[in-house]
Amino acid sequence: MFIIFLRVIIIYITVLIFLRLMGKRQIGEMQPYEVVITLIIADLATLPMSDTNIPLLNGILPLAILVLIHYIITLLTRKNIKIRRLMSGRPVVVVSPKGIEYQALKDLNMNIDDLLETIRQCNYYSFDQILYAIIETNGKMSVIPKSNCAPATAQDVKAENPPAQLPHIIISDGKLIKDEVKSAKLDNKKVNSILSHLKLSIKDLLIFSIDDAGKVYYQEKNKEFHLIDDITKEVKL
Repeated sequence: MFIIFLRVIIIYITVLIFLRLMGKRQIGEMQPYEVVITLIIADLATLPMSDTNIPLLNGILPLAILVLIHYIITLLTRKNIKIRRLMSGRPVVVVSPKGIEYQALKDLNMNIDDLLETIRQCNYYSFDQILYAIIETNGKMSVIPKSNCAPATAQDVKAENPPAQLPHIIISDGKLIKDEVKSAKLDNKKVNSILSHLKLSIKDLLIFSIDDAGKVYYQEKNKEFHLIDDITKEVKL
């Protein structure tokens, strides 16, 4: 029992030292190759802890080799751009001044719901607030807001802005979201009236949102987005 206790302490301290040598970044900030190495280290560390038949050195040696591999890869990615792009990939623009980059979403295996969730985590709630949204190589999103939506200090604000409206995503990737239609206080007839007025088809739409003030944001697949300040001035709802 004492032997197992001692082995666990030694392995724990060893793994802690190795992870500290790899850097202070959290899992969410790691590059793909760093995540893989970290997961393998975690798996290998459990073997000498639970199996006393494995010599302690044989348990620590693979961990040291992985840390060495990490150091070599990190060094190479610092020195060579091609290797860096191969190991870490490139940032991908998913929202541009034209709207949502549909092909980029497909390449990243993301859907509209994933994109919406991510921009909300960046404190933006509508695509018309965003100039660029970029998925970084560690999977996190960076957002460049439009100038009128950029954070402002109290000194910058000279006029009272209307309260923000949370948009209802009533169409996502060619599918009508019935719960959102109801939440927007619409029905199928009103939705069809809006689409008919704008000459749109549900199956062709990448996204269609409307807020309580009547502001509409929509984009057809592989086309630029469109913004209407108040659809109620054009269509009776």
